[in-house]
Amino acid sequence: MRTFIFSMMLCFAFSLNAQNTNCSCCTEKHQEFDFWIGEWTVTNPDGKLAGTNSIKKIQDQCVLQENWTSAQGNFTGTSNNFYNYKTKQWEQLWIDNQGQSLHLKGNRTGNQMILQTDEENDKEGNPFYHRVTWTYNADGTVRQYWETIKNNTEITVAFDGLYRKK
Repeated sequence: MRTFIFSMMLCFAFSLNAQNTNCSCCTEKHQEFDFWIGEWTVTNPDGKLAGTNSIKKIQDQCVLQENWTSAQGNFTGTSNNFYNYKTKQWEQLWIDNQGQSLHLKGNRTGNQMILQTDEENDKEGNPFYHRVTWTYNADGTVRQYWETIKNNTEITVAFDGLYRKK
């Protein structure tokens, strides 16, 4: 009987190990943005409802997918976030129902995921880029802070939202 139990435990251990090796995206790097997973209510700095957001892992844990709906329901967007092995950085591809898109890239530093777009020029030829920072707070909330930076000096806040789990 002891041999049978030992054999069963050994088989169970091997099956757990086999499951872990089959997941290409079950690494620490792929889990760096997992603090954002959940069903969220998002408020502006004044406490008013900005919208709701649903963040989940898809594609065998390789993609963190976001589905945003504004408080009025007229603005929606989806992003796919992933760790890019080739470039050794996180990337976000955002597309919304207004036809806008963003491609952000960056990495996690401490309790923050900091991603930004490549620099481009506005209509007047001035260089600008977007930087979005997600900060994981000790109380379990997440702050998303989106800045547009023009000429490397002028900073405009495009969005400042506090995420609370529903």
